[in-house]
Amino acid sequence: MTDHARGTAAWHGRIEHVRGADMDPDTAQTSGMRRYEAISGRSVGSQRLWMGRTHVEPATSSGDHHHGAAETAIYIVSGRPVFVFAEGAEEVRVETEPGDYIFVPPYVPHREENPSPDEEAVVVIARSTQEGIVVNLPSLWAGVERPTNT
Repeated sequence: MTDHARGTAAWHGRIEHVRGADMDPDTAQTSGMRRYEAISGRSVGSQRLWMGRTHVEPATSSGDHHHGAAETAIYIVSGRPVFVFAEGAEEVRVETEPGDYIFVPPYVPHREENPSPDEEAVVVIARSTQEGIVVNLPSLWAGVERPTNT
């Protein structure tokens, strides 16, 4: 081992590569969408990050859900998905297009809708936890248990 290699061995890790074709569908799911896990504690040993891809078929809405303590960042790859959440007694609809980003704070009930009659909506998701937390809900107004320290 060279002096250079010995000096970096203590802090160098290895880069993990997950091919798109190898993404794992064995992750928490919500009706109306398909989630694929790429980066997680289980797949690559991440400690603070989950990343994957979600597909919503044309003319489909997901079930209402939240992602627990995870902050969620979403990048719109294709389609024009609509993100829906409750504000008081009203539903708020956030319409998106490819290239847009969405931020979903922890514990916020929401759903994804794909109003297109013929184009699938595909998004890339990153979460601040190493697991794909999904809590399915009966409605956007369902009570959500939150730890007292959040």
